[in-house]
Amino acid sequence: MSNTSAAPVLAVSGLDFTVGSLNILSDISLTVHEKEFVCIVGASGCGKTTLLRLMGGLLNPTQGKVEYRGREVTGPEPELAVVFQDYGRALLPWRTVAGNVELALEARRIPKKERPEIIQTMLARVGLAERAEAYPVQLSGGMQQRLQIARCMAQAPQVLLMDEPFGALDAMTRQTLQDEVARLCSDAGVTVVFITHDLEEAIYLGDRVISMDKHPGRLSESMTIELERPRDQLTTREDARFLAYRHRLFNLLPPGH
Repeated sequence: MSNTSAAPVLAVSGLDFTVGSLNILSDISLTVHEKEFVCIVGASGCGKTTLLRLMGGLLNPTQGKVEYRGREVTGPEPELAVVFQDYGRALLPWRTVAGNVELALEARRIPKKERPEIIQTMLARVGLAERAEAYPVQLSGGMQQRLQIARCMAQAPQVLLMDEPFGALDAMTRQTLQDEVARLCSDAGVTVVFITHDLEEAIYLGDRVISMDKHPGRLSESMTIELERPRDQLTTREDARFLAYRHRLFNLLPPGH
């Protein structure tokens, strides 16, 4: 659980993003605090992914700014890791599972002799320890996404920015990975910003859920989720508070979001 009285880890202030004459995001301001798990939901085309990329320094705003621990973000930051929905394109097909995780350790300049133990630990955490010598093409979609998450965690990030990471997965794999990500991030004390179309996923994972409107993309409401952790796929989703959050969020978003 985050400490919202402390200075924010991420702060977005007066953010606009325009491409040509198209205003994609307008006057976005929000803060994300230490160890907070913030989910952002909204209709297709509202600019959720664009906002995430701006927060990660992958795009530069037209106006406004993003700050990480009080320092303006003007490009990719080593302490901010991004997990993409398209895990297939995010992985290096010519590297083994272990080799993909090692990429993060190379970037951190971890000595070679220390890498095998770290790689094994990361793969064990996501259930891939036995597949270390396999190649991405030999893994299922769920395993490939686990591998991308393991590589990001090997980066030792302070903030994990996740762009609909489970959107292409089947329901059972999706729920398994929801629990794994919640556990991994809690154990590591990582702050998370998580983009999703799935309202129930947002409520299940989040400490806070932020909804967005579109044309142009704006933040519409921030809802604190007061559900105990650790959460459970059965009992949490059947909790009357969970259902009330879902009803409220459903009414905020347009049909077919």
